[in-house]
Amino acid sequence: MTTEQTATPSRTAGSQTLARGLEVLKAIAHAGDGLAISDVAELLGVHRTIAYRILNTLDDARLIHRDADNRYHGAAGLLGLSSAAHDALRAAALPVLHDVANELASTMSLLVREGADAVALAVVEPRGPSYHVSFAQGSRHPLNRGAAGLAIRASRPPSPMEPEDVRSARINGFAITFGEVEPNMYGLAAPIKGPESDVAACINLITTRKEVAEGAVNAIIAAAERISGRLA
Repeated sequence: MTTEQTATPSRTAGSQTLARGLEVLKAIAHAGDGLAISDVAELLGVHRTIAYRILNTLDDARLIHRDADNRYHGAAGLLGLSSAAHDALRAAALPVLHDVANELASTMSLLVREGADAVALAVVEPRGPSYHVSFAQGSRHPLNRGAAGLAIRASRPPSPMEPEDVRSARINGFAITFGEVEPNMYGLAAPIKGPESDVAACINLITTRKEVAEGAVNAIIAAAERISGRLA
């Protein structure tokens, strides 16, 4: 009697092309001046013909587009993916923000990188009659100003050219500044780290009181770690 053995298919069988496409899409999204076919072929270690097929597939899906210099850049189709990612980030952060806002009796916000700006994706105010600073969801300021800008940049992988204060924020797990975004306001922020460091985001507290900002450091770091864990 013979027993016929049936091989169990691998979960990743046939997924090499998809993996390559995702790697190319990430590389293009992070390349300021786009990528040429030769860049993609070198990145993947494949022939230009294979790179061209992958690029054409992403182009057909409107996730990338080719400019007049034959370099590929992100296209409008990425906006939908970005929106979905922001929805997931916001859903993961909101319960934590509510907890910390009430614990510290301070307004908490979730900020993400949008081009050269830090943008408030969510703002949570504490319950009760306590005095606290308030600002609007959708508010933005340049990434090169304030604790949130430092923390957002610190959420990304290290760069040889990054400023020392960004490096310090990554090492320490937080950044604190005074009067850089709003006069007489302290900002305290901690970076959020998502899967494969794809998230460029932070949580932020703004207060007029130095002792509140300095006393909230451990709580803010712990909250950012909780959100990062919910994204994992």
